[in-house]
Amino acid sequence: MTDTRLIHRVGAGALEWLWAHRDGFRLEPDVDPEIGFLERFKPIGELALICKVLFREGVAGSRQAQLARQLLDHTWRETLDGGRMLVRGQRIEPFSPAPFEVYLPFRELGYSQPEIESATVLNHRLDSWARIPVTPTRRLGLSAFQRRFGLAARPPEADLAATTWLAGTPEPWTVEGHTAYDITHTVFHLTDWGENPGGLPPDVADYLATWLPVWIDDWLDLERWDLLGELLVVDACLPRPTLDEAAWRGFAAAQQPDGAMPAVRTMPEGEPDAVFDVVYHPTLVAAFASLLATSRALTELAHSAS
Repeated sequence: MTDTRLIHRVGAGALEWLWAHRDGFRLEPDVDPEIGFLERFKPIGELALICKVLFREGVAGSRQAQLARQLLDHTWRETLDGGRMLVRGQRIEPFSPAPFEVYLPFRELGYSQPEIESATVLNHRLDSWARIPVTPTRRLGLSAFQRRFGLAARPPEADLAATTWLAGTPEPWTVEGHTAYDITHTVFHLTDWGENPGGLPPDVADYLATWLPVWIDDWLDLERWDLLGELLVVDACLPRPTLDEAAWRGFAAAQQPDGAMPAVRTMPEGEPDAVFDVVYHPTLVAAFASLLATSRALTELAHSAS
C-alpha cells in the first residue's frame, strides 16, 4: 500500500494551487450566448463537487478544510454573484442542465438561491428534461443529481446503469481516452462520488478489479496525468482498492512544486488564464483522488489493526 503521507501531500498541494489561482474560476458575462455563456460553469461545479467530498470524508487537515471553504465562498459570492449568475444562465438556456448541476453541490453545502430552486422543480416536471440528448453516462449522472435534490429521477437510475459502456464489461483492450473518461464517470455516479462503493454491480466491480490495474499502468506510462488521476479515484471507489504504489509515486512526481498537476506530460506554457483552463481539471482530480485514497487507506489501516 502507498504511504498515506504521500497521498495526502498531493491533495494538500493541489488545494494550495487552486486557492492561489481562484480567480481562474471566472465567467464571461459578455460572451455571445451562441458561443456558450454556460461553458464556464463547468469548472465551478467540479470544484464544488470536490469540496463536498472533502467535507464528507473528513480526512483533510484544518488547512485544507479552510481553503476548501474559502474557495466555495469565493466562487459563490464573487464568481456566481450569490447564485444570480446561475439564474442568468438558466434564463439564457432554460432547459440546460448546467445551472442545476452546478447548484446542487453548493445547495448540499448550505448555499441557497430560491429562483434556481423554483426553476429546477418546474423544469424537471417537463418531458423535455427526460429527453435531453446526452450520453448514457451523463444521463445517469443527471438522474443521480435529481435523486440527491429530492426529485423523482427521470428516467430512474436503475433503468440507466445498464445502458453505459461499462455495464457491458466489453473487451478491455478496446478502452481509449474517451471511453476511459466515460468509465470513470459511470463509477462516480454509481458510487455517489465514492461514498457508496457497494453501488457498483458485482460483475462491474469484478471487471474493474481485474482490468483497472492494467489501465492505470498504461496511462502512467503515457503520462496522461488527468486520466490517471480519475482512474486512481475509481480505484478508491472499489470495494477493495489497491492504492497502487507505483502509480501514486508517478502521479505525485508529476505534480509541480506549487501544487499544479499537468494534464499530459509537462506543464503547458502561455497566458495565465489559458494555462489555468488546461491545468485546473487535473489539479482538481488530484485533490479528489488524494482525499478518497487517503480515506480508504486509513480505513484499511484501522481494519488491519483491529
